[in-house]
Amino acid sequence: MTPPKKPVTGHRVGYVRVSSADQNDARQLEGLELEKIFTDKASGKDTNRPQFLAMLGHLRDGDHLYVHSMDRLSRSLKDLQHVVESLAAKGVSVTFVKENLTFQKPGAGDKSHEAMYSMLMLQLLGAVGQFERALIKERQREGIAIAKTKGTYKGRKPSLDAGAVATLKELAASGMPKVDIATALGISRASVYQYLKN
Repeated sequence: MTPPKKPVTGHRVGYVRVSSADQNDARQLEGLELEKIFTDKASGKDTNRPQFLAMLGHLRDGDHLYVHSMDRLSRSLKDLQHVVESLAAKGVSVTFVKENLTFQKPGAGDKSHEAMYSMLMLQLLGAVGQFERALIKERQREGIAIAKTKGTYKGRKPSLDAGAVATLKELAASGMPKVDIATALGISRASVYQYLKN
C-alpha cells in the first residue's frame, strides 16, 4: 500500500511597487515571510512594468500573492479587476494587506455570493481610490488656475540651476553631442535644446 501523497503547497510571493527610485520599498511587505519578491520602481498607470510582468509569468496554481495595497498593483480599476480575476482563475490567491482582503478561485464548498461580495469590495475600494486621485488632480488644476490669475504661479521649477546651465552651454560649445550632454546632466535631449535656445 502506497502512502498518501502530501498536498502540494504553493509559493508565497510578494509584489512591491514604488513610483520613483528614491521611494523606500522596504516596509511595504514588512513582517511577511515570502519566498520571492518582485519590485517595480515605476508608475502604476498601466500594467506594462518589467517586474509586474515577470511576477505574472512566475505565479502558478496554488501560489499566494501578497501586495501592500490595491493601488500598488494598479491605479486603474479596470486593470486591477482584470489582474485579480485572471490570477484567481489561474488558482492564485491574492491578498491586499492594507485592505485586509483576499481573493481566490471559489472551491467546491464556497458559496458563489461570497466570491461576488469580494469582487464587489474590490470594485468599490478601487473606484474610491481612482476617484480620490481624480480629485487631487482637479484641485491641483484649480490651484494653478487661481495662482495664474493672481500672477503668483511660477510654473515648474527648472531642472538645472544656473551653474549647471553654464556647464551645459560650455559642453555644447565644445562640440559635445547633445545626447551625451543630456545623459551627463540627467535631463532629456529636448531639455538640452530648450536651455540652449534660452
